[in-house]
Amino acid sequence: MKTTITKKLVGYCRVSTDNQKDEGTIEIQEIALKEYCLSNGYQMTQIFKDNGVSGGLEDRPALVEMFSYLETDNTIEGVLIYKLDRLARDLYIQEHLIKKLEMLHMSILSTKERDLDGNDPMRKAFRQFMGIVAELEKAFITMRLSGGRINKARKGGYSGGGVALGYRAKNKNLEIDSVSILTIQKIYKLRRYKKLGLRQIATLLNNEGIPTARGKKWHASTIKYILENRLYRGQIQYRGLKTKRDDLKVV
Repeated sequence: MKTTITKKLVGYCRVSTDNQKDEGTIEIQEIALKEYCLSNGYQMTQIFKDNGVSGGLEDRPALVEMFSYLETDNTIEGVLIYKLDRLARDLYIQEHLIKKLEMLHMSILSTKERDLDGNDPMRKAFRQFMGIVAELEKAFITMRLSGGRINKARKGGYSGGGVALGYRAKNKNLEIDSVSILTIQKIYKLRRYKKLGLRQIATLLNNEGIPTARGKKWHASTIKYILENRLYRGQIQYRGLKTKRDDLKVV
């Protein structure tokens, strides 16, 4: 009687924080991987998941863990992904990771694309073509997000990023925070009317136990940044654009 050997795979899933609407959730990818294995007679031993990370090589703990796992378990024969751009959008990174898998004698399979594995010229050309498509899509998403933020900044809107002390973000817009703005006004009064130096103001605030935006100690550089921040004078700046917002003026 002939013994059937089931091919053992590991799965890899990834979504980035900004694009979960387009990419689907980790759970959707995980279900697709399990269904693929069930339909094709593969055994899924483990699924590695990077949730809310970009497609670069930095800050991808599950990817690092997966390669460590593959290097220590020689019974695994391949890696299953939901779609090629989940491995990486960048073509160079994509091919680099596939090459590393080849060096470990691992195949690469996708639930959405066929014939990704091997050095066959046509397969490799297709894989690289899909990588280029993913790169272009990434560039388009970046352009769209950037364009949206620039357009919002032109209208005086909040374009994201850290919120300055004295304000808060509400419904994707900036508004004055009635409590923390008192610290900002105090700083300007100490400088303008008391003629205190930057270090003197920082020392005074520290002695009074007033925290910075991050709950840390005040320094002269922090005071300097606040005094030079045009936002407190009602001016929003984003990538060279300047928009007047009288409702945010506090000094």
